[in-house]
Amino acid sequence: MLVAFGLAASALVAHAAAPVFVLNSLEASISVIDPLTWTETRRIPAGKEPHHLYMTPDEKSLIIASALSDSLMFVDPKTAEVQRTVTGILDPYQLRFSPDMKWFVTAANRLNHVDIYQWDGSNLKLAKRIATGKTPSHLWIDSTSRTIYATMQDSDELVAIDLLTQTLKWRQPTGSLPADVFGTPDDKFLLVGLTGGEGVEIYAVTGAQPRLVKLLKTGKGAHSFRGMGDKRHVLVSNRVANTISKIDYQTMAVVDTYPGPSGPDDMDLSPDGRFIYVASRWAKKLSVIDTLTHRVVHQVKVGKSPHGVWTLDHAARQ
Repeated sequence: MLVAFGLAASALVAHAAAPVFVLNSLEASISVIDPLTWTETRRIPAGKEPHHLYMTPDEKSLIIASALSDSLMFVDPKTAEVQRTVTGILDPYQLRFSPDMKWFVTAANRLNHVDIYQWDGSNLKLAKRIATGKTPSHLWIDSTSRTIYATMQDSDELVAIDLLTQTLKWRQPTGSLPADVFGTPDDKFLLVGLTGGEGVEIYAVTGAQPRLVKLLKTGKGAHSFRGMGDKRHVLVSNRVANTISKIDYQTMAVVDTYPGPSGPDDMDLSPDGRFIYVASRWAKKLSVIDTLTHRVVHQVKVGKSPHGVWTLDHAARQ
């Protein structure tokens, strides 16, 4: 049930400033949403199948990756003006910068490889293309910028790539349809969402080979993670269960559950961490959830199959 009330509305108005971007993956467009009025103010044409997005290290550009167009669109995160488009980036389904900002990595979902690019502050140069398992899905890079972790959605694997030598380090079988992967700030554990299962696999990754330590039940279709900025909690969207779970990754337990309407997917947070902005993939909407009241306080109509969600004015990510 959609609920709007004074406290939630005033808190959102007080904190929100930058636009919220939502990628409409099956409509080749980007919805730009005003978080003061919760209306779509613009819809920007994009390449085919824009799924994920990431900020450049200088925070001057938001990179939208369009997988079927083999392109990256750079957009101003404050004004939503298109800055430039880079072509020839093969199948950039998911993307991430290394913490040291030297490398830009993409997962080619349909072409079964991970690409590592050198980044000089403005330009990309392909350094290595690494064949992986079937359907690379999501990426994580450890805090030392030494290891890339990637899930293989259709071969049910987690792989590690040595970023210094740019070679595969190991493969680890996982549960069904591994999607997003999240690393704890101390680099000791990885969390893997099982879209074909009912929860999150937790791996210890400090040794030469990973070790499965726990299967944490969160809900059917565990899919996408979002750190809450307190270095203790992470959210996971359960796309089939229509819920969002809050995980304490110090105790490796679910400590809260929120509504996630109509196939919740990618998420972002308000600056104070109180509100979750989540793509309701099957409803063509962005939903806003108040974590204090556990209620949906806003829904905004966007395009078909909304996926990536981002705002410059958000809480820290770990």
